Amino acid sequence: MRSLYVKFVVFTIGIMIFSGILAFLISNTYYQQKLKPFNDQKNTTIALNIAEFTGNQPDLDLKDYFENISSIGYQIFLVDNSGNEFYFGAPFREKTLSHSTKEQVINGDIFHGILNFPQETFVTGFFANELKNTIGVPLTHNEKKYALFIRPDIKLLFNEMHILFGWLLALAIMLSIIMVIFITKYLVHPISKLTSATKSLSNGNYNVDLDITRHDELGELSHSFLRMASKLEQMDEMRKEFISNISHDIQSPLSNIKGYANLLKSESMSPEDKSNYISIINGEIKRLSTLTRQLLLLASLDRDEDIMKRKSVNIGKQIKELIRSNQWQIGEKGITLGFTLPDVEITGDPSLLNAVWDNLLTNAIKYNKPNGIIEISIKEQGKSVLVIFEDSGIGLNDKEKERIFDRFYRVDTARSRSVDGTGLGLSIVAAIVTLHGGIIHVNSIETQGTSFVVELPVR
Repeated sequence: MRSLYVKFVVFTIGIMIFSGILAFLISNTYYQQKLKPFNDQKNTTIALNIAEFTGNQPDLDLKDYFENISSIGYQIFLVDNSGNEFYFGAPFREKTLSHSTKEQVINGDIFHGILNFPQETFVTGFFANELKNTIGVPLTHNEKKYALFIRPDIKLLFNEMHILFGWLLALAIMLSIIMVIFITKYLVHPISKLTSATKSLSNGNYNVDLDITRHDELGELSHSFLRMASKLEQMDEMRKEFISNISHDIQSPLSNIKGYANLLKSESMSPEDKSNYISIINGEIKRLSTLTRQLLLLASLDRDEDIMKRKSVNIGKQIKELIRSNQWQIGEKGITLGFTLPDVEITGDPSLLNAVWDNLLTNAIKYNKPNGIIEISIKEQGKSVLVIFEDSGIGLNDKEKERIFDRFYRVDTARSRSVDGTGLGLSIVAAIVTLHGGIIHVNSIETQGTSFVVELPVR
């Protein structure tokens, strides 16, 4: 995670530097296009006013006057038609200026040095202390012609501001880097803990400690991770329980088959006992066969195999046939069964849908009370069909209702025998209903009964 921390810091500082350069270039463009012409025009107006004033004051001492002008923030260069040159104010760093330029200004032209200064960087363009970076205007005093070159003394006018802005810039950069380093640590630390938690989870330790007090995306991620860890822990427990249960459910019939097969070797066995033992062996084989079929079906549903063979199914007739097949179980337990099963056709896989009704009816019989009640009904609701199985059985508590469709989940010892004793029946039901684009709900009150509602689309 150290590498992510370093990358975050480097990328953030890189963005700051890039943004600074980009902002500098944009500001430079704005200066060159907008501020520079305005600055040139403003200083040209000032220079022309100075020239006009001196031309109207024949008794004015030019040197004293320009000394005063320079003291309030200007650099001045004055040259007469005889080539005499005078400087007032702060010295120019670069005094190069062509003779022809001086002659043109003396002869009446205006020199726009600020406007025509080389199109370079913002700092050079504005702060260049060069004679070429001035405004030149003609000046006539006592009938003698001069060329007046003037520019603001940036150092005099803005020296304190230079220092202030320099410190502001330096402090802004330093504080930004420090804040990026600490804020990045604050942001990356939860990810580091998530990485450690992931490693712990991969080693089978589900008791992970994360900061879930945050109210941002990382806090939500921590919540999701803890929910995932809890779910994985439940799945792991159910897997272990399933392995234990499935081992028992396979071992038990195999032991019975082996035991009764050994008994069949006895030559003194009566034909009646022999027939009874063979019947028991066949029953155990059938039990194993049903168990393996359920496991294979569940595996197919897990792999999203194209096992659906869609056709029109009359679910009313389908459930009625199922009731007739289980009539002896219903009568044996003294259960009163009522149903309202109109002929309703939907599109689906008849075999898979039959497995749904079979599981729900078998559970309603198995977990019902002696002389209990089962009600089965079909209701059309818009573009959906509701198939409802209600019983007056032992019911479910809230915890059991939350997990009743979980794979491998078995409620308790009294309820642990689903159709084949694996705890897979209702998880298969939920998977098949989902495969048909439907949903299944359970409503139950402990000791009072359970109601399963299957909602399927008509087409």
